[in-house]
Amino acid sequence: MKKFIAVLVVIIVGIQFIPIERINPPVQSDIDAPANIKAIFKKACYDCHSNETNWAWYTKVAPASFLAVKDVNDGRKHLNFSEWNINKESKYKEEIWDEIREEQMPPWQYKIFHSEAKLTQDEKNLLRNWATNK
Repeated sequence: MKKFIAVLVVIIVGIQFIPIERINPPVQSDIDAPANIKAIFKKACYDCHSNETNWAWYTKVAPASFLAVKDVNDGRKHLNFSEWNINKESKYKEEIWDEIREEQMPPWQYKIFHSEAKLTQDEKNLLRNWATNK
């Protein structure tokens, strides 16, 4: 058992030295939304869906760092508020509302460390009205 714990400690310490890139590329464009809508997105979505990620302490500790960087990269590929395309706005709005309505976003694991990301019913109603207003 002692050998197992020693090996585990060596592995945990060793993986801290694996380089991982936590970057925030330049903002290309930004969503044009009312201030109250944008504020909701900033507190609940921007860490994974923008180039303005706040890299929290746990994103610097492996293995959580590996998962966090993967989630941010995947989130940015799917929807990036920092590369908002006005031509796809109605598609984005529909997808955003679907994810929120189905409680897929923000994901439960993100809300563990970011209680402010839990959307209230009032916030969901605001987002629904924004997203469905053609």
